[in-house]
Amino acid sequence: MEMDFGALETVVANSAFIAARGSFDGSIAPSSRDKKYLAKLKLPPLSKCEGLRAGLSLEFDSLCSEQPIGKRLFQQFLGTDQRHVPALELWKDIEDYDTADDDLRPQKARAILAEYLDPQAKLFCSFLDEGTVARVKEGPVASQDGLFQPLLQATLAHLSQAPFQEYLDSLYFLRFLQWKWLEAQPIGEDWFLDFRVLGKGGFGEVSACQMKATGKMYACKKLNKKRLKKRKGYQAGGLAEVLAE
Repeated sequence: MEMDFGALETVVANSAFIAARGSFDGSIAPSSRDKKYLAKLKLPPLSKCEGLRAGLSLEFDSLCSEQPIGKRLFQQFLGTDQRHVPALELWKDIEDYDTADDDLRPQKARAILAEYLDPQAKLFCSFLDEGTVARVKEGPVASQDGLFQPLLQATLAHLSQAPFQEYLDSLYFLRFLQWKWLEAQPIGEDWFLDFRVLGKGGFGEVSACQMKATGKMYACKKLNKKRLKKRKGYQAGGLAEVLAE
């Protein structure tokens, strides 16, 4: 009887894929993580990162608003100082309002007016210009986009001054430098394990792959350069430049 090696390979691939799928729900077994690669994801000593400060553009918007890790660390820093808590909470609540469903916005708008613009409120934001506050209060409590944009701009302008300078001298900014160091470390194909092919398309195929360090599963799209060239796929979204990099 002749053995069907193709079918055997499929069974093995399926078994490995099923065993690895546990990472989809977040319950990743320690055994699915490679200790060698996991160790490479550890934050370096602070002494190794101090030199990065000189090479960074120390602009508030970039460090504390546009970069997710930087924004999170800056907000954590603000939460440690009661002087900055009102501005922090107003910032977060305005963003919450901006992403809320229209039917929830009026209630959230009223809460913002009561909690941050009332001089008697515990979190009254005294740094806000009276004219800006008056214009916001006079407007209708509605659900339109950008209702509190003037307040948000004024809040970020306030935080970009003394609070930002204090942050640059804090341990939270040193932690940010650690993340920037880690972010700059190269990650190659050897960091991933390939599993079965999930599907094929005109320009290549999609397969399941697992990050060795964390055990998490991802869908990896592999593009076939010959197919791209033959079907003029390079014209779609500048793929030539992406592949060249």
